[in-house]
Amino acid sequence: MSLFALSIVLFSAFLHAGWNAMLKSVTDRAAVLGAVAAITALAGVALISVSPIPAAASWPALFISTVVHYAYYLLLFRAYRYGDLSQVYPISRGLAPALVALSAFVLLGESLGPLGWAGLATISLGICILAMQRGPIQASGQTIMVALLLGLCIGTYSVADGIGVRSAGTLTGYMGWLFLLEAPVPLAIVLKRRRDRGRFESRALVLGALGGLAAVTAYGLVLYVKTIAPLGAVSAVRESSVVIAALIGLVFFGERPWLGRLVAAAIVAGGVVTLALSG
Repeated sequence: MSLFALSIVLFSAFLHAGWNAMLKSVTDRAAVLGAVAAITALAGVALISVSPIPAAASWPALFISTVVHYAYYLLLFRAYRYGDLSQVYPISRGLAPALVALSAFVLLGESLGPLGWAGLATISLGICILAMQRGPIQASGQTIMVALLLGLCIGTYSVADGIGVRSAGTLTGYMGWLFLLEAPVPLAIVLKRRRDRGRFESRALVLGALGGLAAVTAYGLVLYVKTIAPLGAVSAVRESSVVIAALIGLVFFGERPWLGRLVAAAIVAGGVVTLALSG
């Protein structure tokens, strides 16, 4: 993985961590996620208007990614309802890079080399250490299952998008259709809230809009890097955003314990450096 690709994915990870911190700072998380998805869909319209239609070969991957993204959102809502997502959510992010790397090896013949595999394993280890010191052992079996399913979703749409964007013939065209097809998500949230006769918090909507801009930029950058770097390496560095978010929580939200977070961050940083050296 080149330093250029690594720098882009790290910037994407910081953006992803930032909008997830926004999500944590509000109680109306459904409004935030709805606003994020709405901004994503609007960005899709803008990109489609100035881009060619993706090649036919990319549409199966686009369809798979879209359907899996819907499942991902449903699992997120389910995890938030049980209230202990913060205990086990890092597990899903730590599981995803390994799934992506193995899938890319089987489906695309991509191999990271010994140093690259070591870097990926180190990043996943750091994320899992973060998860363990936050107490997943005390979480219910049902919640842990949700976290594992989230990891499967992340791994699946990451591989699908990697394959799709490489065969699309147009980066912005693929991005546009992928983003637009998320439009049912905010629509479903609005309809459910109206049915429940509830209102959206204005602060949550504003933060969600800002989060949407960050999310679109972050994933757009990741899609670009997937055309020039191995999928497993891209996924590993991107998922380090979980540790970045944990450090944000440590500094800005006063979350504890602090030692485990710093240890996890140091391990993930070592994995990122190892990946860079492997390139």
